[in-house]
Amino acid sequence: MKRRGFIGAVALAAAAPAFAQQPRPIRLVVPYPPGGPLDIVARALAEKVKGTLGTVVVENRPGAGGNLGADAIAKAAPDGHAIVMGAVATHAINPWLYAKLPYDPIRDFTPITLVAQVPNVLVMNAETAQRLGIASVADLVAYAKKNPAKLNYGSGGNGSAGHLAGEMFKAQAGVFMVHIPYAGANPAQLALLGGQVDLNFDNLAAASANIKAGKLRAIAVTTLRRSSAMPELPAIAESGRTLGLGSFDVNTWFGLFGPAGLPAATLQRLNRAFVDALNAPDVKARLGGLLAEPSPTTPEQFAAFVKAELAKYERVVKASGAKIE
Repeated sequence: MKRRGFIGAVALAAAAPAFAQQPRPIRLVVPYPPGGPLDIVARALAEKVKGTLGTVVVENRPGAGGNLGADAIAKAAPDGHAIVMGAVATHAINPWLYAKLPYDPIRDFTPITLVAQVPNVLVMNAETAQRLGIASVADLVAYAKKNPAKLNYGSGGNGSAGHLAGEMFKAQAGVFMVHIPYAGANPAQLALLGGQVDLNFDNLAAASANIKAGKLRAIAVTTLRRSSAMPELPAIAESGRTLGLGSFDVNTWFGLFGPAGLPAATLQRLNRAFVDALNAPDVKARLGGLLAEPSPTTPEQFAAFVKAELAKYERVVKASGAKIE
């Protein structure tokens, strides 16, 4: 018995270094509930980088419009084992929307790479569009100018992407439409389908089924260029160039951030792994199913992009008057 005990102790001692050498998992925080586009993409990427980065554990930490999850990484150790799937809300809109934000979107993070962009789309209730004779951005602007405050648009709430897109459209086109906020994107879409509101600036992935079914009329996508998901649709900037809308650009984007102070070698390793994953055909196909366009970048390109988006939404949020205490 003593001999067997001795042999067992030796075996455990020999195995100890092997356990010690196992890399610590990377925690990838998604600041929204499970099942959404960010969560689906995060899990696909976590699986894809397993061979180069080791285990990546996706952790959902929703709350306060994404602020809770983002703040958890802002305060994490910059050792490469804690990252977040940030988004346009957490890093460009919320800093101006919330009276008190627990983090600074620039100083408290190290941008790793932009992951993907999902176009939004200007859609009208199909019956309303037919009745009013609106089939293009030019038709919409002309009608709105002749009939101020006659049109209304719904959104998922004050300060939501749909609300801010509407305010940007009004400001650039010089028209006035009444904003009707709802408690979430789904109720806003139901109101549009039911004819309670005339138009919405909706997520293309969320609106696509009703567009194909003929219940909604898609007028234009809200990005600078046409979307590969629906290339037949013009961009607002394209069709509204002579109407003051030539620079109109609103979309849903998300990307990976680490805490501030991430070492250069760690940053490059993370960037390389996730960029390679985003360029993989199976990951591209997965994103395509969500109507999301893979957009891998260098850390420097992503940092410049975030700063530009932050500056853009400062003007839009302040003009909208939206504020969350």
